[in-house]
Amino acid sequence: MTTTEALELVERAGSAEALFGPRTTDPDKRRQAKRLYRALASVLHPDVVGPGDTRAHAASAVLTRLHHEWTHSTTVELRTRTGVYRIGEPFAVGSIANLYESDGPHVVKVVRNPALNPLLHGEWQALRRLERFTDRNQWLRPFYPRLLDTSGDVAKGSRAFTVLDPLKDGFVTLKDVQDAYPRGLDGRDYAWMHRRLLKALAGAHQIGLVHGAVTAENVLVHPEQHGIVLAGWSFAVEEGQRLLATSKAIAYPPEVAAQEPVTAATDVHMAHALMLETLAHDEDRQQAFAKGCMQDRPSRRPDARDLLDEYDELLEELYGPRVFRPFALPTQGE
Repeated sequence: MTTTEALELVERAGSAEALFGPRTTDPDKRRQAKRLYRALASVLHPDVVGPGDTRAHAASAVLTRLHHEWTHSTTVELRTRTGVYRIGEPFAVGSIANLYESDGPHVVKVVRNPALNPLLHGEWQALRRLERFTDRNQWLRPFYPRLLDTSGDVAKGSRAFTVLDPLKDGFVTLKDVQDAYPRGLDGRDYAWMHRRLLKALAGAHQIGLVHGAVTAENVLVHPEQHGIVLAGWSFAVEEGQRLLATSKAIAYPPEVAAQEPVTAATDVHMAHALMLETLAHDEDRQQAFAKGCMQDRPSRRPDARDLLDEYDELLEELYGPRVFRPFALPTQGE
């Protein structure tokens, strides 16, 4: 690109969008915009044109301002048949999708690659089934995300998205809890988290759903209210099916590595691997309990529903009658 061509492009642009195109969260298009910015900056920079080219200096300043506006003030409108959701920069990055706050009381989950749209379709089906199930079993409703809207079918090359109840105020991920307690949790603190996680899994297994990604990032914790929500249903399938996809960041049980069909026992293995990750190393009895639920053969692992009673018996033996135990993340500097 010549200096004259760069000057014409920048001076003609009346806005950031006119120069870089519609604002977007699409990674490929954002990389294209960055390449254009670098190409223009490389010929308009004062060090290149020299101190006397005031026209190029002015264009370089405009270019920098427009690129900053385009990059840092990105607002994108996502439309469905029933709503419009405006999103900016992601606040979290998951295995297959980014999470965004919207301009309303919603969280929007946008798949990063259109090829993975079927995983979001699977999540919609799973959450709808869970909602119908919890209509009849209201006590289980708090353990699952609430699906508010979806993109529905999208054009080829476009990315599907899910609109969810925000679940942000007061919630952290179990990964945040692990990071806050690098030596592991006291068994009494993890007890209420694990009991609620088992309840969430038992409910899903009752209607034949396998979560398939029981990880610290997908377990939301409300420390003050002792709340647990099992999120991240993009990998969910019906029992007896193979997972549609896997993540390199997840340590799966043997049947997944062998590309065999998954069952409720798959989730049980993953939940207790998570238990081992989270507990303090001196919690010997609970650690032994977790290892007993992680047999290589799925048929030898207990059901989540049966485990609730077994786990309660262990907790009573260890700690006596159940009492409420306040829990909080340490404040910075503690």
